[in-house]
Amino acid sequence: FSDMEDSEEDELLNLSLSVAADRERKKKGKTIREHNVSMSSTTTTTRNSYERKIFRLLQMREQMLRQDHHRRKGVVEDGNGLPLIHLLLSTATAVDDNNMDSSLENLADLYQTVSITGDSVQRVVAYFVDGLSARLLTRKSPFYDMLMEEPTTEEEFLSFTDLYRVSPYFQFAHFTANQAILEAFEKEEERNNRALHVIDFDVSYGFQWPSLIQSLSEKATSGNRISLRITGFGKNLKELQETESRLVNFSKGFGSLVFEFQGLLRGSRVINLRKKKNETVAVNLVSYLNTLSCFMKISDTLGFVHSLNPSIVVVVEQEGSRSPRSFLSRFTDSLHYFAAMFDSLDDCLPLESAERLRIEKKLLGKEIKSMLNNDVDGGVDCPKYERMETWKARMENHGFVATKISSKSMIQAKLLLKMRTHYCPLQFEEEGGGGFRVSERDEGRAISLGWQNRFLLTVSAWQSV
Repeated sequence: FSDMEDSEEDELLNLSLSVAADRERKKKGKTIREHNVSMSSTTTTTRNSYERKIFRLLQMREQMLRQDHHRRKGVVEDGNGLPLIHLLLSTATAVDDNNMDSSLENLADLYQTVSITGDSVQRVVAYFVDGLSARLLTRKSPFYDMLMEEPTTEEEFLSFTDLYRVSPYFQFAHFTANQAILEAFEKEEERNNRALHVIDFDVSYGFQWPSLIQSLSEKATSGNRISLRITGFGKNLKELQETESRLVNFSKGFGSLVFEFQGLLRGSRVINLRKKKNETVAVNLVSYLNTLSCFMKISDTLGFVHSLNPSIVVVVEQEGSRSPRSFLSRFTDSLHYFAAMFDSLDDCLPLESAERLRIEKKLLGKEIKSMLNNDVDGGVDCPKYERMETWKARMENHGFVATKISSKSMIQAKLLLKMRTHYCPLQFEEEGGGGFRVSERDEGRAISLGWQNRFLLTVSAWQSV
């Protein structure tokens, strides 16, 4: 979301009118002749009316963004957001049915009710309303770009850092994955020449690896050093360089650990990963597989991973309730997931927190809007959350067998939640209750982080067979 001044609204209106005029003048790149104007007058009137309604809708959105949250706070202050959710679901159905009149009317009602600084229901619905509004527009519309505004690289990094710092969400995934990797290394210590090679398919900012560096350094001595090499795939060269610098500088504080980082652009086909003799190879798939745009790419990736003959493969995926094969099923599944995420942030940060707003605007909100519009753009790099059982079947079909999650991992996860939970009571059993909870699943072969009755993340470890 971005605040706009009155002058900017005037510019948008002028832009809208110019776009409409341009559409009148051209059709498929050819100038419309004068004698066709009368034949298209009805279509023109309808189009102009539709564009006026769209512009009016966006004006209401701007009013919502300017509205002081204290005056909106009482809209659903009883904690019952069901009417708002029901209206949102009705709107999604209307959008899916291409019922423009009903869609625009419902969206206008929603923009008058939601708030990005209200309670968790109002906040999460606000971003879903943006996603639905964008779905009514063409990709060439300037309004579409405004609704789907991409955060800058710096904004994305800051929002990721904020969520990492205040919530157990990412730390649960990283610490549990690292514990499984460390235990695989320890099992092979007599024959791996004290060398560990981690292949991370989405190294992102490298936040996962300082804790592993520290854990390995505690096992190393000046006379018995440990070698850690991380091969990390990243989105761009700049991100890889920054990640390498961050990790190399951190590792310098541990003299008994030999650290090396190799950055590769995501999607690179690598034949030789320079394996050292007998080194323990660990493949890290943290929130990566679900970003692949089709099942064929997932299959190719798992086939490549199996060819590496790793000692362990760690899979971490956001938890879905169904395969999102239709827009409405994807919408409903996403709503359940992100409602839990927004609600959990109220346990981590106060309502007026600038950090919480940044997390929701630049990270979660962006993801919501992308998921609601990804089918039009091919679904590239847009997460599709699925059940743990779905990923389990895929892993088994590609020659992997699940291993037990250690009791130490469970203890570590519970300790993390005790440190990171502020207001709500912890739950550690499958049936759960309020607040964050951690659960063993699949007879101890997986461990999940949940919020209330909703699983958020699931970690599992695999070996090649």
